Parts: sequence; structure tokens; C-alpha cells
Amino acid sequence: MEEIIKILESGNKENKIKVLETLDNTNNLEIIKQIILRLNDEDIQVRGEAFNALLLNQNKISNILIDNLSSTNKNIRGFTSLVLANKNEKSAISEIIKLVGDKHGMVRSCAIGALGYLKAEKISNVILKSVLDSNLEVQKSALQAAIQLGIIIPEYKIKKILKNKDQQIKNLLLKLKK
Repeated sequence: MEEIIKILESGNKENKIKVLETLDNTNNLEIIKQIILRLNDEDIQVRGEAFNALLLNQNKISNILIDNLSSTNKNIRGFTSLVLANKNEKSAISEIIKLVGDKHGMVRSCAIGALGYLKAEKISNVILKSVLDSNLEVQKSALQAAIQLGIIIPEYKIKKILKNKDQQIKNLLLKLKK
């Protein structure tokens, strides 16, 4: 275990990836904490492998993941919400909803995406507010969630959203109207 932690804390990308590829079935709390910390690694491939290791882990790690939704690190908060969504962990919905008001757009975007993926109920007010978020990615996540949940966006909000002149937003709005 100490050797694994030492490798994960090292700066060597290739070694981190090799070790993370083998940790998708661990139930060791210290190693799980280290995997979660890798969600904030400077290298995107290491973050991806950490995400996969957590996602594929069939052990009861949801409570640990839910606890990390309140991490001081934005990447850990955001990516953990997505791991929980992909694990279909509906018990995390109330905690993920708290992230919709996060100061970081990336975290808000991930949280809204997670809520849409989980088909969270009674969040139409959250989605309707988020479609006008100052962050474009949050708007896109909110529109995608509206599509997934069948939430109707009022016409006046659609007009405001269209002022962005973003093609992806236009495409999402077309899907929303279907």
C-alpha cells in the first residue's frame, strides 16, 4: 500500500497511470482517498484514469465520494459529482444540488450535468435558473438537463440564451423544442 501511495504522489505520469489502471477494485480507504486526489492531477490522462478507477469500483465507496463533494478543490467536487452520476448514485442528489451554487462554473456545470444524468426530480427551478448562468458551459449543461428531464424553458429565457450566438446552444435548443 505504501508503495502505491508513493507512486500516486510522485510526478511520474506513466507510473501513476499504470497503478491507477490496477486500482478499480480496491476497498482500501487510504488508496481510495489517493485516487480521489488524482481527480485534481495536472495531467488529464491521470485524471481520466482516476475517474475510471472510481467509476469501475464495485465496492461500497459512494459515501466516500459523497463526502468529497464538499472538498475544497473544485476539480474534486466537480468530477466526483460526475462519478456519482455515472454510478447512478441517486442518494447523492441532495448533496450534488448544493454544488449548483458553487462559485466555480466548472463545478456548477458538472453538478447540473450529473443531476440531469441522474434524472433528479423536482429540480426544474434549478435548471430554469441555470440556463441563464453567466457561464456558457453551465448554460449548456442546464439545457442538456432540461432535454433529459423534459423541462420546458420559457420563450423569454430562450431569447436571452440565443444572444450568446453559440452553435452548440442553438443545437440544444433545437433538441429541446422536439
